[in-house]
Amino acid sequence: MRIKLDDSCLVVVDIQEKLYPHISEHFQMMRKCRTLIKGAFELGLRTIVTEQYVKGLGHTIEEISELWDNFQSIEKMSFSCCGEAEFMMKIEEHYTRNIILCGIESHVCVLQTAIDLQEAGHQAIVVVDAVSSRNDDDKMIAIERMKQEGVRLATVESILFELAKVSGTDQFKAISKLVK
Repeated sequence: MRIKLDDSCLVVVDIQEKLYPHISEHFQMMRKCRTLIKGAFELGLRTIVTEQYVKGLGHTIEEISELWDNFQSIEKMSFSCCGEAEFMMKIEEHYTRNIILCGIESHVCVLQTAIDLQEAGHQAIVVVDAVSSRNDDDKMIAIERMKQEGVRLATVESILFELAKVSGTDQFKAISKLVK
């Protein structure tokens, strides 16, 4: 299955102030997410950001939210993004088959979202170097579970080049600079 730009959307899951510092290898994960988001912008990929229980976990970290001129997010209480009606409306208003996921935590919100997207008829793609959990074992088991559920796995570089499709374009040159 090829992942095509015109049938894909990126979802940035819950990279929030109070949880982020406790995430394993959080700085590397944040850098990969920034590269993925910047690449999505270069490619014109629609992007949705979620925030879990803002009152308790704070807002999206500045290193992520500053990438948008007019940052907007969807607040949710459900661990799965699919449990939030506004999220599902955004996903379905411009139906895309492939939903690319990055963020935290791998074993809770990312996992439950991926499974629910699969169940709703979408193809979830988890960018493994752009997700993390507080505990490495939780991430490892979550990735294994996702594979069992039919979720596709990718890395930041592989997904961006797959979406770009060809070399020699301005988009390809921009993506090449981002991943170096």
